[in-house]
Amino acid sequence: MAQAAGIRSLDDARAWAAAAAVPDPEVPCVTVADLGILRSVEIEDGVAVAKVSPTYSGCPAVVAIELAIEAALREAGFEPRIERVMSPAWTTDWITAEGREKLRAYGIAPPVNASKSKMALFGETVVNCPRCGSPDTHKVSEFGSTPCKAHYICKACAEPFDYFKCI
Repeated sequence: MAQAAGIRSLDDARAWAAAAAVPDPEVPCVTVADLGILRSVEIEDGVAVAKVSPTYSGCPAVVAIELAIEAALREAGFEPRIERVMSPAWTTDWITAEGREKLRAYGIAPPVNASKSKMALFGETVVNCPRCGSPDTHKVSEFGSTPCKAHYICKACAEPFDYFKCI
């Protein structure tokens, strides 16, 4: 997101770096910053205030993520406060280019369409295999290893994989 523009001091930058390095507990190849769920971290009256958005309102990992960010800030020497931000709602558009590449390298197909696409909303999208790149894939299940992913299989290389749904 626009955190870099919001950094006002060296402490803001250190606090951002500490929080941004926290891995997602469900998909540890990406950080909360890669996913775009860490919106900002700023020092306010001596407290590092981290603003975090869940990937969706029922995300079971949101408390674990908030506690991990709090611990990372505390370990970096800051008194932390976590603020959950629900609006505007998080979207897969906020996943960074680096985050998308990390997902692909980990074996998870990153979301391919913008979140406002009617095609994405109704699952009418081509998902390339993260292993071989083939578009010849088949959705096995609307839900994969977590609710935010669907399970696919590649017809070209026969590898099963998860697709991070476009939200």
